[in-house]
Parts: sequence; structure tokens; C-alpha cells
Amino acid sequence: MNQTFTFTDKAKRFCYILMGIGIVGLIWGYVSDGNAPEGMAGHYHHNRFWGNMLLNTFFFMGIGLAATFFLALQYAAEAGWATTVKRVIEAVTCYLPVGAGLMLLMLVLGALGVHHIYEWMDQDVYVEGSPVFDEGMLHKHGYLNLPFFFARTLAYVLVWSGFQRIFRKRSLEADLNGDNDHIIHFKNRKSAAIFLVFFGVTSSTSSWDWLMSIDVHWFSTMFGWYTFSGTWIGAIVTITLLVLWLRKNGYLEEVQESTIHDLGKWMFAVSFLWSYLWFMQFMLIWYTNLPEEVSYYFDRLHMYGYRWPMWIMFIINFTFPMIMLMSRDSKRNAGFLTIVGLCILFGHWMDLYVVVMPATVHEYWHIGLTEITIGLGFLGLFLFVVLSNLAKAPLMVKNHPYLDESKHLHT
Repeated sequence: MNQTFTFTDKAKRFCYILMGIGIVGLIWGYVSDGNAPEGMAGHYHHNRFWGNMLLNTFFFMGIGLAATFFLALQYAAEAGWATTVKRVIEAVTCYLPVGAGLMLLMLVLGALGVHHIYEWMDQDVYVEGSPVFDEGMLHKHGYLNLPFFFARTLAYVLVWSGFQRIFRKRSLEADLNGDNDHIIHFKNRKSAAIFLVFFGVTSSTSSWDWLMSIDVHWFSTMFGWYTFSGTWIGAIVTITLLVLWLRKNGYLEEVQESTIHDLGKWMFAVSFLWSYLWFMQFMLIWYTNLPEEVSYYFDRLHMYGYRWPMWIMFIINFTFPMIMLMSRDSKRNAGFLTIVGLCILFGHWMDLYVVVMPATVHEYWHIGLTEITIGLGFLGLFLFVVLSNLAKAPLMVKNHPYLDESKHLHT
């Protein structure tokens, strides 16, 4: 059976409601920031709105990007287990161009002075005698300058989105025109190998550019891998939740319990990868105690009051998968996977919150109406894009060399 997903009016209304809430949140957040008091406190209150915009833009774009990486990984590794859920993975990748476009817009607005969460974009910080002159930034000006920064950003956005489009287009072409000799599949395999090399470099450099540079005096050699692992687990959880939801609603009947088990194993494994990288970054910085590195954790744990969000999100992202997904049966249980998956998504949203907000609003933070409504609005946009693309093609691929293997997968 080769079903096509129906994006029902009820599901569309749900997405519209979330996006409507998001629009209200955008207006509320922008107006309330505009009414912030004068002085330094007002500056950081103003950054609260834009910090939330950066947080949610990167969070959902990262899911689309990591899903593209995960799809490319299946091609390059000649993996057959995920073939029956390939269309779900492709649908999640379709948010990447949208999210990357929003990220580019966010950065352009920063360069135009609409917001000031990237302090290094203010050219006065490089001018001696200026009230905001920062000698420490002079050493990074060769890398953090607007022409080079936007050249890199355009390369990320265009190349990532280009490969995503190639994978999706060829996959649909194989369905429509046939691929008896698997020529299209092997073209995608070659493209995947190229993409993985490019992604291996730019997944780190983009996180330096877009996230680490908001805390411009701080740096970590592990930050790129740590950020990548967070987006990767977000993508795997999203794919898993969509597969479970589709099966519950009568779709994807050919997806085996073993495929669900493998998705559960990926959730379990990548959660531990993220936990390892988080702890190693923390432990090495704490142990060496270098002022230029330890400031990141000092600000969050002591100066700005993020101790509880920081430890709570680590406990969620580490202990929930460890305790609830340790057994084989739990990785095949839709209820367990759904509960753990939703907790992990919230935990990694909190992880990114702890990365972004201390550098943008300092101690003037709280999770309130602005955070909730803007987050829900981005969720609505994400679901609308993913479900719209999910409905544009049959849920089961055709003419794939490993389709039969995936249909009869047993682990």
C-alpha cells in the first residue's frame, strides 16, 4: 500500500492557531521591549525579544539542517533500515530553506542596527576613543567583519538548501520516472558524500558565527560539536514523533517495529553523545580555569542566575533517555518514545535558551508570555511547512534499492 498523507483542515487550523499565537507574541514582545526603561536595563530588556527570535530561528532551522545531514548519512552509508520512513525525513528537511532564510533575515537586521545582540557588528567597537571601543574585539576583527561574515552565511544558506533540494527532487524523480538501474539513487549517494564534507566544516563554523559570537569574548573548541549534537537529537526526535503520529493515524503500515526500535536507539545514543560533549566542555573549562573560558559558566551559574535552568535542562536531556530508553522494549513502545521525545525537545530548547539569553539579556530574563508565544508561533510554522511537504508525495518511496530490506527489517 502506497498511501498519501492528507493534511486535513483540522491539522491546518491547529498550525494557523499556533502561528496566530506567535504573531500576537511578536507584537507583544516588540511593543513591550519598546516600552522598556532607559539605560542598560532597557537595553537588555530590548534584547529579550531579539534573543527569543534568534533562539527559535536557530532551534527549528537546526532540526531541518540536522535532518538533511541524517538523510545524507543514510545515502552515504548505504543504510537500508530507514527507507520506509525516508519521506518523513525528507519532509523535515523541507523546513531548512525556510529556517535558513529567516536566519539570514535575522542577521541582516542586526547588521542594519535594528537589534544589537551581536555587539561586534557595531563598527564603533573597533574605533579607538569611541565610548564603546573594545580592544579585545580587535583580535577577532579579521574573522568577525561584515563582508566575510555574510559571505560565509550566504555560503551556508545556499549550499545547505541546494543539497536539500537536490536530495528531495531526485527522490521524487525516482518515484515518477522509475530508477530500475538505481542511477538516481547513486547520484544522491555521491551528492551526500560531498554534502557531508561541507557540513562537517560548516556545522561548526556556523555555530561560531551565529551563536558563539553573541558572547564575543568567549570561545570553546568543542562548541561546534556540542551545538551539532543538540540539533541532531532534535531532528531524530522530530522524525520519530512524526512516524509514531502517522502510524497512530493509520499511515506507514509497512514500517516495522524494528524500524521504530532503531529510531529509539538513535534517540538513546545521540542523547548520550550530547551529554558527553556538554560535560566534557564544562569539565575541561572548569579544570583549566582560564579567565577567557570560565567566564561562560561563571556568568550562567553565578552572575546572571541561570543555575536552575542550566542544571534542569541537563538532567532532562541526560537522565530521561538513560532511564526510560535503556531497555529494548521501551525503544519499541510508542508511549515511552513520545513522552521521552517531547521532554528531550523541551530540554534542548532550554539548552539553547541557556546558550543565547545570558549573552543577550544578562540577568534580565524570565520565561513568560514572550518566550511561550514566540516559541509556539515558530512551532506552528515548522509543522505547517513539514506537513505541507509530507502531503505532496506518497509516504512510501518507490524504486529504492533497499526498500524491500526495510519492509522486512528485523532486529
